[in-house]
Amino acid sequence: VRVAGQRYDLGLHGFARGLSFAVEAQEGDFARLVARDDAATRAAYPFGFTLAVEYRLSGEALEIELEVVNSGDIAMPYACGLHPGFNWPAPREGALVRFAEAERPEVPVIAPGGLFSAQTRQISLADGRILPLDDALLAREALCFLNAASRALRLERGDGSALEMRLDDFPHIALWSRPPAPFLCLEAWTGFGDPVNFAGDLFEKPSMRTLQPGAVARHGAVFRYDAP
Repeated sequence: VRVAGQRYDLGLHGFARGLSFAVEAQEGDFARLVARDDAATRAAYPFGFTLAVEYRLSGEALEIELEVVNSGDIAMPYACGLHPGFNWPAPREGALVRFAEAERPEVPVIAPGGLFSAQTRQISLADGRILPLDDALLAREALCFLNAASRALRLERGDGSALEMRLDDFPHIALWSRPPAPFLCLEAWTGFGDPVNFAGDLFEKPSMRTLQPGAVARHGAVFRYDAP
């Protein structure tokens, strides 16, 4: 991407996953981890920032919150997301995702290199809300529900157990696995990958957000497990 006419390489999934986070606070059921810009990050992303990740346990629930701070003196475009994977062992028959609201029965086709094409593929959504899961459905790449209507969904397994995900200010939802690996990722994003052939300024990239100097943004998700 370009910023003010200069090219930068943010990588396919950005750079935050490679950062070293310091433990800023820790209790029995809570941890706050923080990373800040440095010379290495500014070579890929020329902005001053603080990124904090908070984890909190409560009963059968895990709450994760991202805090993004513009610590620089110019406007800052950003996108962030969560990529947690959850155990989904065999037998996998009878599993489904139940969305809180009706969703479009199509998802973008992911092009080589993880780029988003303008093409879509059809998926089966009973009543617009129930998506049966199988390995064939997930083998073609992530299922990305951009600007999803739902702010919550449930992964329901054939044994009666379920995992609920509730979102706060994450407009995009993705489901990803690598069959037959025994996991499923329930992802929440504020933005998404580059469209095919995108070569514009980072501020112009679809779904980017902009923080003014000193501004703070928070994005959260709660994952709750229901036993059979």
